[in-house]
Amino acid sequence: MKKIGILILALALPLVQLWAQGEIEGEQLSCTSIIVGREASVDGSVITSHTCDGNYRTWLSVEPAREHPRKAKRQVYKNTMHSTCREDSSEIRLAGSIPEVKHTYAYLNTAYPCLNEKQLGIGETTWGGPDTLKNPDSMFLIEELERLALERCSSAREAVLLMGSLAEKYGYADSGECLTVADPKEVWFFEIIGCGKGKKGAVWVAKRLPDDHVGVSANVPRIGELEDDPNNFLCSKNVKKVALEYGLWDGKSEFKFWKVYKAEYARGKNFRERDWFILNSLAPSLGLSQDMDELPFSVKPDKKVELKDIFALLRSNYEGTELDAIKDLKISDEEISPLANPWLTGTMRKTLNYIKPDLIPFQRTVSVAWCSYSTVIQLRSWLPDAVGGVCYLALDNPGQSPRIPIFCANSTLPAPYRRCGQKEYDPQVALWQFRKANKLATLAWQKTKGEFMTMVGEQEKAMLEAVAALPLDADSQMLDSLTETCHNEAVKLWSDMEARLWLMFGMGF
Repeated sequence: MKKIGILILALALPLVQLWAQGEIEGEQLSCTSIIVGREASVDGSVITSHTCDGNYRTWLSVEPAREHPRKAKRQVYKNTMHSTCREDSSEIRLAGSIPEVKHTYAYLNTAYPCLNEKQLGIGETTWGGPDTLKNPDSMFLIEELERLALERCSSAREAVLLMGSLAEKYGYADSGECLTVADPKEVWFFEIIGCGKGKKGAVWVAKRLPDDHVGVSANVPRIGELEDDPNNFLCSKNVKKVALEYGLWDGKSEFKFWKVYKAEYARGKNFRERDWFILNSLAPSLGLSQDMDELPFSVKPDKKVELKDIFALLRSNYEGTELDAIKDLKISDEEISPLANPWLTGTMRKTLNYIKPDLIPFQRTVSVAWCSYSTVIQLRSWLPDAVGGVCYLALDNPGQSPRIPIFCANSTLPAPYRRCGQKEYDPQVALWQFRKANKLATLAWQKTKGEFMTMVGEQEKAMLEAVAALPLDADSQMLDSLTETCHNEAVKLWSDMEARLWLMFGMGF
């Protein structure tokens, strides 16, 4: 095993850039969303979240509220996910247009738009589904439906109905998607897929999370039976019709949405390791098992959930559990190699498995090295919208990166967030201000993680204390200033850590 440790060090440095570019085996484009109902949280918050796992743009902006003239048209676009900055339209193309509304709300424009000024928040995960149902010539990709919901809606239910009706009328062009749509009072799963090649329309279902429950979406549809309960369940009228037309259901057997429109990742179940791990972590008393064919749609947590619990779950890499993929990467019978880390690239894993077959199985952890950014969105009904809604955003691996607060009433963001870092290296771009230390630390993770995670915890604590100290009447200027201060303080911490790591490796560790 000592030979393996030497080989890791010899190969690790040339792999850092591949790591940063997302050269990872497995489901690169998959994401995770955890949601929390208001009676399941410690303080009455509603929470939704999203890990944007894949090579997506990392620039973001605050789009202002706007007034529009009568009979104006709203242009709808495709290919908005990989631009280098807000002004870059080189790959974007027009998909069509729809009637504009008189007033649109301000919103946080991430790759998957996520929060508006009215405390409407959205998370996202992809689940794919049958390729025969995808119609790329239709108008709407999922991110444009999100954008329109944030521009036009002030509640989760309103957003679900708007997105469903727009997709039915103008056509849905994407693969199967789940959006976790939340406002300060409730949160919904919204699952949608196309209705066939060359056909304009969509199939969708939406189910409200019980207020005292938590839920998760991790690339498998989670909604089961169709329910006759309009207060808690909504759907398009063609859900069974399309299933019959394409031979996905025989018309006689039990109809469950997740089973009929199953994801390619599902393996005959409505969950994967992440769903089970997260729900089991929050409600261990239920004894949920990976051997089950179906997990509950949602669960009541054993104890009420804090914001920091969601941060921790999104950092999960299963170290120390039965799912730990690197538990056998050792330098002795008692000691795991200091160079073992849960985010090995596919190339590194294959190299080690060539030396000793099946040493390191692929394990899709919650936090991944190929994450572009992640959000945890907290919505609070007892506070003014301006400060009540907060997006805690992290760039790069959520298992390592700091979170920066962005509020409903932010009017601008720090300059480093204005450009994407995926296509070129630039130390002034926010992604690289955190990615450098993150990647360096993984070269000897068992040695560096103690100090590194202490730093993560201290930054999180200071940031949350600063948010809690805000006055209720904080204006945009004050909120912009706090966001920038939190960013600058985090950059200083990560820069200092980077310097210490270079010193460690430079001395020949």
